[in-house]
Amino acid sequence: MTRVLCVAEKPSIAKAVAQHLGGGRYEVRNTRDTYVKNYTFDFDFGAPWGRSSVTMTSVRGHLTDVQFPPEYKKWEYPPPDSLFNAPVLTLVHENNKNVAKNIEEQARYADVLFIWTDCDREGEHIGGEVRDAARRGNRQIQIKRARFSNIERGHVISAARNPIALDDRQVEAVAARIELDLRIGYAFTRFLTLNLRPLGGPMADLTISYGSCQFPTLGFVVDRYFRVKNFVPETFWSIKVMHERDKIKVNFNWARHRLFDRMAVVLFYERCLSAKVAKVTKVEQKPTKKWKPLPLTTVELQKMATRFLRLTGQQTMTVAETLYNKGFISYPRTETDRFDKAMNLMELVRKQTPDTRWGEFAQNLVDGAFQQPRQGRHDDKAHPPIHPIIYAAPSVLSEDERKVYEFIVRRFLACCSEDARGVATDVELTYGEEIFTAHGVIVLERNYLDVYPYEKWTGTSELPKFTLGERFEPTEAMITEGKTTPPGYLTEADLIALMDANGIGTDATMAEHIDKIQQREYVRTVERAGGRGANDNADDDEDENSAPPTRGRGRGRPRGSRGGRGGARGGRGGGGGGVKEFVPTSLGVALIQGFDRMHFDTSLGKPFLRKEMELKMKAICEGRATKGAVLRESLTKYRNVYDQSREELNILKAACREYIFGNG
Repeated sequence: MTRVLCVAEKPSIAKAVAQHLGGGRYEVRNTRDTYVKNYTFDFDFGAPWGRSSVTMTSVRGHLTDVQFPPEYKKWEYPPPDSLFNAPVLTLVHENNKNVAKNIEEQARYADVLFIWTDCDREGEHIGGEVRDAARRGNRQIQIKRARFSNIERGHVISAARNPIALDDRQVEAVAARIELDLRIGYAFTRFLTLNLRPLGGPMADLTISYGSCQFPTLGFVVDRYFRVKNFVPETFWSIKVMHERDKIKVNFNWARHRLFDRMAVVLFYERCLSAKVAKVTKVEQKPTKKWKPLPLTTVELQKMATRFLRLTGQQTMTVAETLYNKGFISYPRTETDRFDKAMNLMELVRKQTPDTRWGEFAQNLVDGAFQQPRQGRHDDKAHPPIHPIIYAAPSVLSEDERKVYEFIVRRFLACCSEDARGVATDVELTYGEEIFTAHGVIVLERNYLDVYPYEKWTGTSELPKFTLGERFEPTEAMITEGKTTPPGYLTEADLIALMDANGIGTDATMAEHIDKIQQREYVRTVERAGGRGANDNADDDEDENSAPPTRGRGRGRPRGSRGGRGGARGGRGGGGGGVKEFVPTSLGVALIQGFDRMHFDTSLGKPFLRKEMELKMKAICEGRATKGAVLRESLTKYRNVYDQSREELNILKAACREYIFGNG
């Protein structure tokens, strides 16, 4: 009988897989680690192993740490730049030695190592660590890994009978990223701390931590801060035309929207009045719809949770991981926004019918209203979109688990429903030489909106009848005046979207980077002013071309004038209250401004260096680059920035004196 050693990434996954493969019958043995158990049972894997004797165990995340030798422990000497080419040691962490020893011992009696770590880059690297530990006990052991995205019984059994090879390219990509983060992070952290502490005052005891994802993330916050601070409102004028018919007041929007020249608007307005009558030049009525949402990705889950569930991205991912480990949802770290057409989505919908909140909607889908979800453009080839696996009653979930699970279920059911449908009417008229338009929407079928309260489409009042070519004198025509308003500070949803668009971090790590810049006291959160809540959704139909927003136009520089003294760390978002916005502290402003004023081609406060690094990680995964080449190229670039920073250090110190000490 073949002896198979299975190793999962977490104890909870090991127990769930053992439960499914052992058919509920297994023996449990303790190990030297309090949290790790060994489960033994028999299972028929099919060809080539057949019925086998299985030991199922786990690790607790990464087994190893990458660190510098002891002679590099002192910050002052060797100098920080020596860390770019210092030796690096990969060692089993002290807390994981018993875990690694367990794998090594169990491997001595096994023919096959079957790795059950999460199917993403990080999981692949942990799988590589497990392989290394097993080979210390048995050099001849055969290596396979399971490809799975949830711990539903049928899915686990299918994964067990269809093993694949460990992806060494992904292992190498993560190893390269870990080494780069170690070298770059330590070098710049020591450089900044050693050179800025002598400024004294509030800097005297600070550790200025650098991270190649954290600084560009901070850069986004600082950039928006100065766009708001330096904004100069501009007055604009527009022409409003209103006509009342059949007791309905219809507002017509000026095609020019608004102008910043009052005399020009007065001139256009007088021409309208001189014409006296307006002529209807277009009447169009057509079907319209509001598209149902795309299947759920990790980034979208975090953005929506920060807006509607009052959870931070970090809190959301922690809760989602818990739901996954309990078997309630699929793997929550995915870039995929399209379901494989072979998936039995109807069965997943059917499992939601017992719920009192959305069960009736799910039953309606089962009874014939089911529609295939939209197909997005992204497929990470590892995991499907996030979706519910089994029904979880509210009584078995914590408050935060309930909120996240409910959102995931409602999103999934909305994906399997129909688009909302309505009728749109457009009327265009010429008044003088100016064109004005009115738009009305009547919602006929809400469809997916009945289960998905996170979007609105309320429609507008029906327009009265207008006839092509008819002429009438408008009830009212007047000049209106307004002022442009600044953009808002970044919310967490905004920040995640910027990080995603600029390649800063991965879908799995963005929330961690945002949390880090708060821990480092580089940014704080404040309640959004003005009372605009998270539920302010556009309720226009998808075919409508909305008018240009009044936000965002005004004179002023993105960065450059003195920032606020946000010395204390604010609350961490989430947990109720209004929408949280990020504002940089004086320290955060000083660091970004200091590096930006050095005028490097690749400032540490900009996303370009890190984005390039992420692209190189992808190139390793696709076989277009090697770990060694990526390490050499990336370290050379960061070393050049380090050398330039050292030469321009006085600029950074001046920024600290200006923003932190108020000596600008």
